Amino acid sequence: MNDPMRYPGAAEAAEAMIMAGHLFHQRGWVPASGGNFSARIGADELLITASGGHKGELSPAQFLRADLDGRPQEPGRKTSYETGLHVQVYARVPEVGCVLHTHSRANTVLSRRFEQLSLSGFELMKVLPGQPDPAETVVLPVFENDQDIARLAAGVDARMRQAPFPAYLIAGHGLYAWGRNVAQARYAVEALEFMLDCLLMELDR
Repeated sequence: MNDPMRYPGAAEAAEAMIMAGHLFHQRGWVPASGGNFSARIGADELLITASGGHKGELSPAQFLRADLDGRPQEPGRKTSYETGLHVQVYARVPEVGCVLHTHSRANTVLSRRFEQLSLSGFELMKVLPGQPDPAETVVLPVFENDQDIARLAAGVDARMRQAPFPAYLIAGHGLYAWGRNVAQARYAVEALEFMLDCLLMELDR
């Protein structure tokens, strides 16, 4: 029996991420070449967006296979610059089967203003990994942007070892969210982007 968090092949995973990319582009969450997506396929491989492509206009050819250390398995092709951030989540949270990264106005502005964001009282919190109760407070860390991805990933990993969180932001850069499969990760992104948009509207009153 296939593990439900992984896809039986690259075609199914690519199609699910293509659909997510179309939706995110329509919402304004992946402008230009911003964002990157990945999904576990099989036991020891990822399918991840290649460097540069527009996430609202993805095709199967714009994905490539990489091992769980982020090394491309296709000669001559280059993974996203931020592959190390995807790999960190898969290594730290084994049940994760998909990681999605977006660049919305709300997540960019809020991540420039705050060192962390607190969510409480939103019904959509139930969509996040762990299904937190809306009466709880969920903290989303904000990490300083760093072009040294290995160093940034190490900082995320250290914080995650201290206390788990369902997503995080990079200052001025965007949101990283995940789930057991592409559908669950997409729901998490949609819920988080909605809640972050609400926070931004409340701050700007």
